[in-house]
Amino acid sequence: MNGIKPDYLYSFICHEEERGLCELEARRLLDLPASFKMKAGLCVAGSMREIDVDRSPFMKHRMQIWHEAASRDELEQYALHIDLKDASFKITVWDAASNETEAHNSTENKQPTSKAEKQELAKQIGQRIKGTVDLKSPRLEIGIAYWLGKWYIGAMQDNTAVWQQHHSKPRQYSTALSTRMARAIVNIAVPSPAGIQAIDPCCGIGTVLLEAASMGIAVSGREINPLAAQGARENLAYFHYDVQVVLGDMRDIKEKFDVAIIDMPYNLCSVLPMDDKLSMLRHARQFAEQLVIVTVEPLDQELLAAGFQITDRCAVSKGKFRREILCCS
Repeated sequence: MNGIKPDYLYSFICHEEERGLCELEARRLLDLPASFKMKAGLCVAGSMREIDVDRSPFMKHRMQIWHEAASRDELEQYALHIDLKDASFKITVWDAASNETEAHNSTENKQPTSKAEKQELAKQIGQRIKGTVDLKSPRLEIGIAYWLGKWYIGAMQDNTAVWQQHHSKPRQYSTALSTRMARAIVNIAVPSPAGIQAIDPCCGIGTVLLEAASMGIAVSGREINPLAAQGARENLAYFHYDVQVVLGDMRDIKEKFDVAIIDMPYNLCSVLPMDDKLSMLRHARQFAEQLVIVTVEPLDQELLAAGFQITDRCAVSKGKFRREILCCS
């Protein structure tokens, strides 16, 4: 944050094989520098941006910061001035963020790590707040976090993982992106949805379209395979999303879009010569200002030849299977 006090803290959690995807999503959603990296499966990041915590498959909590304190004593003193007017509340002490916090810990200002230590801190702060403690159904959840040598306290929102309902879509396809990965890729492509027109021109059964529509993003789809296009329409209708899916080749697109999301065909039923892939990318350059592309083979030279510049990237591996996600402009 370059010394700028953030308005929000976000905690992220992911598996090791998804760490690159989680980092890229965080950089895009929260406008973090390219140097942002997670040093463990759990990480905290600060941002000026307010992002709905349910958007991300990796976000665990969001805190709207009320106060930043240099010590636990200062944190406890601040709590004395919190008056909730008898509203019910509970306190959640965030887990240790990552190895980077260890350098900021001291014996006098030690971050609680055990369950007992976190409960004791929550009790100490809770006793100082004017309000009614309710651990089961509180009106307000208050978070406490220790991050980069400072204590933070504020209103907290938990991720409810609403996107998991899309696991039960009626039409499935073995090589389609997972719901989790598709949602992160949509966030990477459209971090700020206002006024953005997006397209998935090779939409398959609509996994990306589902995630975009669920987040209120203006999106449309195109698919050359009639069976897949029908599957996409069925999946979208099942969740009551009004998204247009056109049957046709992406190279016939005439409209202009702010961003395109392309999961390049790669399975045995969709083998394409490299010349055809280059043709697809050149057409994407004509109708999309920006591109997020998912590929299982190197496409750097082809993207450059099509007129795109790669601005950020990550890789996601599962066993020997590896996908790259490239952000292009």
